[in-house]
Amino acid sequence: MADMRMFRDEVTGWAGSGSGGPARELAEQLGVHTAVLLEGLSDLAAVEALAAGRGRDLAAEGVCVVSMGGAMSVGRYATLLGPSGLGLRLIGLCDEREKPFFDRGLNSARAPRPGVFVCNADLEDELIRALGPARVEQIVQAEDELRAWQTFTRQPAQRGRPRHQQLRRFIGTKKGRKIRYGRLLVEALAPDQVPTPLDDLLAGL
Repeated sequence: MADMRMFRDEVTGWAGSGSGGPARELAEQLGVHTAVLLEGLSDLAAVEALAAGRGRDLAAEGVCVVSMGGAMSVGRYATLLGPSGLGLRLIGLCDEREKPFFDRGLNSARAPRPGVFVCNADLEDELIRALGPARVEQIVQAEDELRAWQTFTRQPAQRGRPRHQQLRRFIGTKKGRKIRYGRLLVEALAPDQVPTPLDDLLAGL
């Protein structure tokens, strides 16, 4: 049975110069009307975790959350999924420094100006600030990474840096860690702690 994961996989293959036929067929079968363009898998994990925590099934709502593998791919994905491609509504979430890529990519694809929600620095920074470093350290400990974290903070390059910056860097130092903590940090948020860009994104879907 077709599902949103299959559609997302077909879109990724299409963006890599594959055929767009299967993606088009699946979009029709699944009733996809909106694509959320994200830079990477950690952002995808965070968005899906927040949606699940609020009892929403984005796939059932016709919303596909897409990890593009970097902001420089936004033009390609917007062309395939926007007005000149599948005709989907486009919404995005990006880091502050990547906003120009989103602006140029969406303009070149002639996509209607969507809601592009911008994180201050990046999503990990937003989540760490929302929870506070002490709570994030508790999550690190619960993940049995306290020793790795303590070793990391003793590195010369980390001495004297603010705790939230150390945590942000630590989360990005090991393959797969950003994805895992993207989900874990969102799951730990109280309803009134959800960072504004993430909250506004979900509210706009």
